[in-house]
Amino acid sequence: MVVAELRDEAARGRGECVPYARYGESVAGVVAAIEAMRPALAAGLDRHALQSAMGPGAARNAIDCAFWDLAAKREGKPVHSLAGLPVPHPVTTAFTISLAAPADMAKAAAKAMARPLLKVKLGAEGDADRIAAVRRAAPRATLIVDANEGWDERNLEANFKACVAADVMLIEQPLPENRDHVLAGLKRPIPVCADESAHDLTSLPGLAGKYDAVNIKLDKAGGLTEALAMLVAAERMGLAVMAGCMVATSLAMAPALLVAQRARFVDLDGPLLLGKDRPHGLRYDGGLVSPPEPALWG
Repeated sequence: MVVAELRDEAARGRGECVPYARYGESVAGVVAAIEAMRPALAAGLDRHALQSAMGPGAARNAIDCAFWDLAAKREGKPVHSLAGLPVPHPVTTAFTISLAAPADMAKAAAKAMARPLLKVKLGAEGDADRIAAVRRAAPRATLIVDANEGWDERNLEANFKACVAADVMLIEQPLPENRDHVLAGLKRPIPVCADESAHDLTSLPGLAGKYDAVNIKLDKAGGLTEALAMLVAAERMGLAVMAGCMVATSLAMAPALLVAQRARFVDLDGPLLLGKDRPHGLRYDGGLVSPPEPALWG
């Protein structure tokens, strides 16, 4: 994780990001990209100019969210007010069941069976057995699946059938980004959500006809500013929205909670997968996650 901090005489703002190795990002590279913006920031570059000064990705996300936090601290107003959004409320977040042998996934699901929404990681041989085992272990939970680009044309139909049998409500990124054209001609018995195929605002038109939903992640979009624009554009396209995250602390989840307010599915369980969260971290109560305290962000 990388944290960017912006300060002036009156306040400081923070933003956290997670470099995404799949897109060639690293901690060192993201830190260097943030540091490279120091002269422009010192010369007065603002949040709006940042959107064209940097491309989408983790580095811009950290700075963009720090700008929002700084503005909230300066003006004594919450970010939702500055953005013209309604007062945020607690939302139900998914809890991740990691990819493993069916028996191990069933054990993890049994421990989490009281949670209302489970996100089941798939993407390997034997996925039909995995999702069936999870459903037996958590009979009342709503299930969504993340195949992480792990399926192909040969097993797609069988895996869809297994998910239908398990009453799965959403399947995330079943095919690799460069082979997802297959989805355009496929009858989809379960809504399909783009993750790796969705990046920033410019990637949304390419999802039409192939996907029913889009997972908006601030680290890919390059910040809350772009993510809110993606939210509006996705809704206009008729795409359902999922608010997603990387494994990170509550500082990274806090701005994403504003996107989550209008999302059909929310997957902001990153802090629950860590050994320790930040001070003033988000409050998780069962399946609910509440908006942040000002001491954390926003």
